[in-house]
Amino acid sequence: MKIPVLDSVDRQIIHMLTIESRASFRAIADVVGVSDQTAARRYRRLTETVGLRVLGVVDGSRLGWADWFVRLQTTPGGAGPIAEALALRADTRWVHLASGGTEVVCVLQARTPEQRDELFLRGLPGSRRVVGISAHSKLHAFSPAAWGGITCALSAAQLAKLRPLQPATDPAAGLLPGDEPLLAELARDGRASNAALAARLHWHESTVRRRIEELRRSELLYFEVDIDSGAFGMTVYVMFWLSVEPARLDEVGKAIAAHPEVPFAGASTGPANLIVSGLFTDSEHLYRYLTGELASLPGVRSVETAPVIRTLKRTGLVH
Repeated sequence: MKIPVLDSVDRQIIHMLTIESRASFRAIADVVGVSDQTAARRYRRLTETVGLRVLGVVDGSRLGWADWFVRLQTTPGGAGPIAEALALRADTRWVHLASGGTEVVCVLQARTPEQRDELFLRGLPGSRRVVGISAHSKLHAFSPAAWGGITCALSAAQLAKLRPLQPATDPAAGLLPGDEPLLAELARDGRASNAALAARLHWHESTVRRRIEELRRSELLYFEVDIDSGAFGMTVYVMFWLSVEPARLDEVGKAIAAHPEVPFAGASTGPANLIVSGLFTDSEHLYRYLTGELASLPGVRSVETAPVIRTLKRTGLVH
């Protein structure tokens, strides 16, 4: 299916959703300068044509959960079925097919040490087609939880109208026993109305509204905008594995996270201590980035690139 070209209204709606993901269509219309009906119609069209989704995500780092970057090298033709199996697992958040189809790159989340041990001792695929496995624990994320990047389209005057929810000065300690059903619904549709959520969960609407606000203000819950990057002309997706001098790691990580091509940059264990994902218009754009912005950063010892040829799961959503 041909990806449609986004106009300025589309881009402004998407940009606003990266900042205020649960904003009403009336609020979106007021900022963008269209009618409520137009805002709603454009949103529905974007969901149908470019896969726009708003997804609620738990910040596991605030709860002691551990994210692991796992690379599985396979024999030719073996990566596809393994990637598909991993995408169906509840503990995977991202699953990519990379390096010409001979490598699977995924993010696995372990909520407890016992789950981590189960994951790596018995949980990973044991197929004879897997010829190598490496796992790297995420130590620190340099990128913001909700990445704007290529979506930026609102003017300074429009941005001034927005009032993003501010973090609480005394955030809640953690999740409550009843939060799981709510979080599961928001992971499927982060823009589901409070009324719809209340009906599905058999809660009062005021309870839904209050708990979502509490989770957001405590920064345990945030929202990601998922969209086909091809809609912005970004058709080349690459994973970078960088080895950086430890003394320069924080400096380099923050610098890379500020690049508009970079949705994610994070420090990790292992010989490649900085893991980065990048989006580019074409191979020439990637080449300019490798030999320009990336090459100019101090302390970078080596760079390995792994082009992503297919994404099977993003932000916990199977594609």
